[in-house]
Amino acid sequence: MKLLDGKVAIITGASSGIGRAAATLFAAHGAAVVLVARRSGPLDLAIEDIRDRGGRAIAVVGDVTEERTHREAVAAARATFGGLHIAFNNAGLAGAIKPLADIEPGEWANVLAVNLTAAFLGARAQIPAMLEHGAGALVFTGSFVGNSAGLPGMGAYGAAKAGLMGLVRGIAADYGAKGIRANALLPGGTDTEMAGDAAQREWAAGLHAMKRIARPEEIAQAALFLASDMASFVTGSALWADGGNAAVKV
Repeated sequence: MKLLDGKVAIITGASSGIGRAAATLFAAHGAAVVLVARRSGPLDLAIEDIRDRGGRAIAVVGDVTEERTHREAVAAARATFGGLHIAFNNAGLAGAIKPLADIEPGEWANVLAVNLTAAFLGARAQIPAMLEHGAGALVFTGSFVGNSAGLPGMGAYGAAKAGLMGLVRGIAADYGAKGIRANALLPGGTDTEMAGDAAQREWAAGLHAMKRIARPEEIAQAALFLASDMASFVTGSALWADGGNAAVKV
């Protein structure tokens, strides 16, 4: 069964990791996808792969911290595919890993810009297009960091990811009666570029009840649920896709 037939989705941070896995999965489930990221080379490869599988995909190269990137993505969705139904605001940045008092204001601002303000800018551009269809689903990639635990050196990242929950609840309150759903996806450690070296991945695996980190495809499956009509009565919520990470904290 294809869960996204007839739908159009924007996916940010789509050149690698969770974003690319989600783009491939959403397209396989019938969605036309607009992939957004800064790197044109990896985006082109992702588009080629989706089209080779029979899917529909286009790319928008841009920085998610810039309002124009989101406007261009929405315009591309409308012009190429006829509208917008789904947005997976997934782009993220760990930023400088250091104790809070050592973080420079510019480093703090950069982490919040990519992880939180970009999500606001995305939603601000995406919601009006969704309202044209009378419904829509927004999914935001959060993290267990800042929501179930703090990690050393990740104060800025945790603050930004915690802030996404306030954004999600605000959108749910503002637009729930108008058919717009908003939810956060909270992954545990995932096998992406942000996971670090082998030692860091092994350490992260130990934080989880399942004693491993996720494959990007596993997180993409959780995003698919939130984006699809299977989650038609789910809004303002957080879906933990964290291998039991939150469950085993004391």
